[in-house]
Amino acid sequence: MQDTMSLPPVESAWEPLPASAWDAGAARHLLQRIGFSATDAAVREALAAPLDASLKRAFTPSPPLAETPSMEKLRTLLESLQGVDAAHRRTRRDEVRDLERAGYEEFGIAWLERASAPVHSAWEKYVLFLQDVFVVAFSKVRNPVLLHRHQQTLRAGGAGSYSDLCKAVVRSPAMILYLDLQTSKAGAANENFARELFELFTLGEGAYTESDIKEAARAFTGWGVRDGESVFRRRAWDAGPKTVFGRTGAWTGDDIVDLVFERPAAATFLPRELVRFYLTDRAVDESYLEALGALWRESGYDLQTLLVRFFGSRFFFSPEFRGDQITSPTQFLLGMLQDLELDVAPFPRVTLGALRQMGQPFFNPPNVRGWLGGRHWINSATLAARRQLVDTLCTPLDKARLNGDELAALERAQAADKANVTVADPLAVLRRISAEDGAVLGRLATVAGTCLDSDARARFGAGADGGSDADARRARLVLAAVLASPRYQLC
Repeated sequence: MQDTMSLPPVESAWEPLPASAWDAGAARHLLQRIGFSATDAAVREALAAPLDASLKRAFTPSPPLAETPSMEKLRTLLESLQGVDAAHRRTRRDEVRDLERAGYEEFGIAWLERASAPVHSAWEKYVLFLQDVFVVAFSKVRNPVLLHRHQQTLRAGGAGSYSDLCKAVVRSPAMILYLDLQTSKAGAANENFARELFELFTLGEGAYTESDIKEAARAFTGWGVRDGESVFRRRAWDAGPKTVFGRTGAWTGDDIVDLVFERPAAATFLPRELVRFYLTDRAVDESYLEALGALWRESGYDLQTLLVRFFGSRFFFSPEFRGDQITSPTQFLLGMLQDLELDVAPFPRVTLGALRQMGQPFFNPPNVRGWLGGRHWINSATLAARRQLVDTLCTPLDKARLNGDELAALERAQAADKANVTVADPLAVLRRISAEDGAVLGRLATVAGTCLDSDARARFGAGADGGSDADARRARLVLAAVLASPRYQLC
């Protein structure tokens, strides 16, 4: 596919986009790719400042996400069980499992609420990107407190040195458990972490040997988790000499990370992942990645520098990349909420269930490689799930179908003025969208041809007060048809 692309020359690909090219189309492309949607108001706000200022504002690290009530209860319960006998711990097993599940669901809702706020969207989507690099999963870790801490490690370290972030990830209790460092010790080194560090976190396939993995695994022995905290057990560490990438020493895990970033492949790995996650799943010529990698290496592998360079470049804004990326389930959900000005429904059964059915369960990728993305997001089952989500958001909330926990969650949301979870007035939404964006109005009119007569289209377009029950039903059908259309699955 790369032969059909018309990209800027490699020599100028990573230069800043000229100020004359920073227009509404460019702003819309940027907002949809770094965040989840691009409303006209957001486009106007972005264009009010130079591109580099918009990027620096968008990629300002967001504050830590607070632990949820069930996560705090789980942490307290686990602390109370430290040192008690196994028989007593077994009596509390069901309670622990219930809190693990409740904490995981509360965490998922809380993160979606954070990410849906436009001011945090770019950084939280970037955190989601990093989670797709440094993969851990609820299915194995189970403890949402550790997942929450892992996410905070990525959130806090995402603007600094990539080398430092890799070293921090080694100390993440969730990662230690997920890649079995807990059982790795001198004389019986587990190779999982060393293998994924090279292949999936920093270098990519073919940039190391099996011997490098075996020797590096010895350097990462000694790490474990005790009472929810990472610990380095010096007596379990293999202190002997190891030969990695042709160099020999009594390397520690941190030493191995330093050796990794002396390898040429370290400069192109993360840029390649950025292209795959944010731009296209088509292959791009390696020369582009090498050029960006050289600039990144000069910065000392500074992540903030890489982000500003990547998202502000002529390459990023190439016409070939605009409007052709299939949205991930998370982007589909959050983008739709932002377009419709809705709040996240605080019902795990509905919200997290929709993500699971669409193929991207919260913090639970299928394996250590994360999600494949791109065309893999769409099949008959996930497309039906997207349509079901659209129907749910476009249908008035029926409280009679909520259980007790959901009614309590709704009351809390109402108290916080965050209970606008379904479209109450589809006519108003159509009028707002039509008034804001002529392109959207054109799409609406095309779809509406099967649902609205000419009089109704005229009323909606003119903003007249045509709010009959029949108009509302038709408008709801039109809105649902637009949101479920193939075009809306792209950004």
